Amino acid sequence: MTEKLNMSGGFNKRINRRKFLKKSVLAVAGTTLTAGLLAACGDNTATSAPAATTAPATTAAATTAPAATTAAPTTSAATTSAATTAAATTAAGTTAAGTTAAAGTTAAATTAAAGTTSAAGTTAATGATSTPATVDNTPAPTVPNAAAAKQYSGANITFNGDSVGGSTAIDKALAAQFTKDTGINVKIIPHPSSSDDYYASLQRIFQGQSGEIDVMMLDVIWPGAFAQYLTDLNPKLGTEAKAQFDTAVQNDTVNGQLVAMPYFGDFGMLFYRTDLLQKYGYSKPPETWDDLQSMAQKIIDGEKGSNSNFTGLVFQGKAYEGLTCDALEWLASSGGGTIIDSSGKVTVNNASAAKALNRAHGWIGTISPPAVTSYQEDEALNAFQAGNSVFMRNWPYAYAIANDPKQSKVAGKVDVAPLPHDPGQQSVGTLGGWQLGVNKFSKNQDAAIEFVRYMTSQQVQTYRGVVGGYVPLNTAAAQDPKVIQAEPYLAKMANVTRVARPSTATGINYNDVSTAFFQGVSQVLAGQDATSVLPNVQSRIQNDVK
Repeated sequence: MTEKLNMSGGFNKRINRRKFLKKSVLAVAGTTLTAGLLAACGDNTATSAPAATTAPATTAAATTAPAATTAAPTTSAATTSAATTAAATTAAGTTAAGTTAAAGTTAAATTAAAGTTSAAGTTAATGATSTPATVDNTPAPTVPNAAAAKQYSGANITFNGDSVGGSTAIDKALAAQFTKDTGINVKIIPHPSSSDDYYASLQRIFQGQSGEIDVMMLDVIWPGAFAQYLTDLNPKLGTEAKAQFDTAVQNDTVNGQLVAMPYFGDFGMLFYRTDLLQKYGYSKPPETWDDLQSMAQKIIDGEKGSNSNFTGLVFQGKAYEGLTCDALEWLASSGGGTIIDSSGKVTVNNASAAKALNRAHGWIGTISPPAVTSYQEDEALNAFQAGNSVFMRNWPYAYAIANDPKQSKVAGKVDVAPLPHDPGQQSVGTLGGWQLGVNKFSKNQDAAIEFVRYMTSQQVQTYRGVVGGYVPLNTAAAQDPKVIQAEPYLAKMANVTRVARPSTATGINYNDVSTAFFQGVSQVLAGQDATSVLPNVQSRIQNDVK
């Protein structure tokens, strides 16, 4: 469930994307990015689209879709402020973790570009064919297999695209080029901005066996839950899938069927203050967890006198999906496994996992503030960009914000590195991201598959990385010099291992599995010994995966 990145390119898209957002005149200042990804967070103050009601199944074959599961961090949206948490509470009662739908932001450019409102309460683009196929003066790439795709010319498909910031403008430019080259008409309907609303919208569509949406974005932890409603893409896109990062493809493969194609993604990273490391004689960021602890303590001792709020490490310590992401990194980088192994065996109750969690408890009140157990992404970022911490675990979206002098007191003094690991182990980052799937009830599946082929191609992922700051999941696009220039920190992530949460293996039970895990981790952070907590966590998870 892990994979080497081996990219020589940068991981944060926000610098380039923020530039694009400004040019798109998006009034999103003061709101935070996503209902998901970066957020793995959840604040009910975020404005969200009305929840879609669940339509009853019309036939016996239409089984009930699962309740909304917590979303997986993915920085689909550029954020201009970390002051407000942008994730919404999921239908299951847990917070959505890092979905690319920037919850609660109504982008001016998106609204202006569209004109009608969809049933789910989001702005629906009226079509892509009239939109110039350029973004930020960069033309959309042509369709590589246009000649073959033209056999479906005249078909009409609808795409549940992104709803954050300037993402709709990017979608429209790409759809316009696709229509121009293939003759296949694409209507874009941005999905609801909050993860739980979007999940409910798809739930309604699938339960009603509706073909109203042909292609949809899917959060990284949804393929297992929605697999029965999605077309197997392996027969037509199996070759293209080999060009994507393998872990992402594995995540999108359920019972041997490729139910989605990787679209874009990201993972956890270590942010650090370059000026403070230099000041205290460190030439590089910590490589092991012990290094981090000793470096943090030394810098705290030196800085506390002038800043009583100063601390060493901030992270996502609240009991929610974000803690699952953080704690999975602690375990996987310390030989403690990945909660459930590749064979489906629950492995969380082991000595290495207990040691890693007890070590994290030791940070509370020493190198991490006691309040970190209430932190989500934005609280950690607020502390870091205020100059109150030397280290931070967060997602790529935070890079541009922390280096923006209008928002951050430490701008120009921030860099990133892989998260630490134990000796003999590897650095890891929890996998987040979004995929594209084709509705099994679509009346134009072949045309829809051609659109997915185009949108997940090397050319389009490179384009999206350059003009929108999205992290490519196509291996060649991730190493493209233009992407590396737009996302400079990716070079630091060359040897990072991506680790996936066990959402595919657990399917509709993932939410229960994750909840059991992060509640157990929270108990350890609060002071209970991991060796007494993990047996119960293991038992709860085993009951959920039976």
